[in-house]
Amino acid sequence: MGRVVVGVAVSVAVAACAVAAVVVGRRVKSRRKWRRVVGLLRELQENCETTVGRLKQVVDAMAVEMHAGLASEGGSKLKMLLTFVDNLPNGSEKGTYYALDLGGTNVRVLRVQLGGRMSSILDKDVERQPIPQDLMTSTSEDLFDFIASLLKEFIEREGDSPESLLDRRRELGFTFSFPVKQLSVSSGILIKWTKGFAIRDMVGKEVAGCLEQAVTRKGLNMRVAVLVNDSVGTLALGHYHDADTVAAVIIGTGTNACYLERIDAIIKCQGLLTTSGGMVVNMEWGNFWSSHLPRSSYDIDLDADSPNPNDQGFEKMISGMYLGDIVRRVILRMSEETDIFGPVSSKLLVPFILGTPLLAKMHEDDSPELTEVGRILREKLEIPDAPLKVRKLVVKVCDVVTRRAARLAAAGIAGILKKIGRDGSGGITGGRSRSDNRMRRTVVAIEGGLYTSYTMFREYLHEALTEILGEEIAQHVILKVTEDGSGIGAALLAASHSRVQLL
Repeated sequence: MGRVVVGVAVSVAVAACAVAAVVVGRRVKSRRKWRRVVGLLRELQENCETTVGRLKQVVDAMAVEMHAGLASEGGSKLKMLLTFVDNLPNGSEKGTYYALDLGGTNVRVLRVQLGGRMSSILDKDVERQPIPQDLMTSTSEDLFDFIASLLKEFIEREGDSPESLLDRRRELGFTFSFPVKQLSVSSGILIKWTKGFAIRDMVGKEVAGCLEQAVTRKGLNMRVAVLVNDSVGTLALGHYHDADTVAAVIIGTGTNACYLERIDAIIKCQGLLTTSGGMVVNMEWGNFWSSHLPRSSYDIDLDADSPNPNDQGFEKMISGMYLGDIVRRVILRMSEETDIFGPVSSKLLVPFILGTPLLAKMHEDDSPELTEVGRILREKLEIPDAPLKVRKLVVKVCDVVTRRAARLAAAGIAGILKKIGRDGSGGITGGRSRSDNRMRRTVVAIEGGLYTSYTMFREYLHEALTEILGEEIAQHVILKVTEDGSGIGAALLAASHSRVQLL
């Protein structure tokens, strides 16, 4: 009997040891997995690091590339496109002007009534219409006939008789946010389509002329006074409300910037004269690139998988189109190398399934249990029951990616300020000396949901701009949200470039 008891005791002890060994083994394995995940996070942080020193290198590189792009065609990754916009609205404009905004799958028609007093927009009317899918791949005549019909219907609602549609000439600002080689302030040739459009016969054609022919076919007397993109419209609206506005930045799904440059600094158009002595330059800054930009393996893979590899490098690091997908790629790698998210979800393999608005919601989730993070992981990525520490990890990934994007956007803005001598350093010249340029109030108009709707992004951008410029200089730089510059701004530019002030 005694032997049996001893045997049972020994068996129990052995089993207990075995269970303990399994528990300890699992803990060790779990710690190894967590260390691996933390290692991946630390690697991401290091690759995305944006110290003030590095940001200042990006600022310098941006200013140098701007100068090179102004010196010669093809001299820089920055296209530095001439817009021929030399008169920005100043509040003295008077009359009724129209705008057409074609920048994606919708077209907007606007009418703006100006009172001739400083920043006096008396009235505005806006209509938005989706573009039928078949017209995006049809012919240029079909597309512009559709747009001209919308214009005619919009104007007819003003109550004018059919005869007056031809008697009275109307001035139009046309926002056309596709790659265009500008020929004048009111004309440009389409280089290529983007955003789902593929109208072959339109490539190489003069854009404003196609629209004017269509409106004539519809019995309208309308002239395209200006052909611009959305960043130029934003600058126009910003300048209309505040004469100290010298640049505009779009930070939304995509990103771009433009600014007012002295004509004698635009070396590639030597001999061109403007009445104002300046011209708005469309930077197309999404294509900016420098070895100083902090790039991770996730950025390299995203670029390689994109339809335009080795292109739009700056945009892919800072715009709303891409931030969510960078985060998805990080989570995918963590899921593949450990099981902290459970089995690898097939949803993680779907490009762009995690949009930047969802990233922002997770990043700004301030609930104790990070319930919004858990909901998005569960419903969107099919990752159920993620423990709190895993949710915290996801928030940290969102923070790293967003912080880098915002701080690089700030460096881009500072690069523009440096180029035009508004950063307190005297700038990179090209033309006459800027020794007379004292630091003065400088306004940058900003439009785009990434900046206006994402609080953490906006705060990180402001913080970085102050770090780069220093508090003394930064207090003179105002970032001002400008809503609907692509529409209203185009109408204002039509007014400032009108041949006559319409009553």
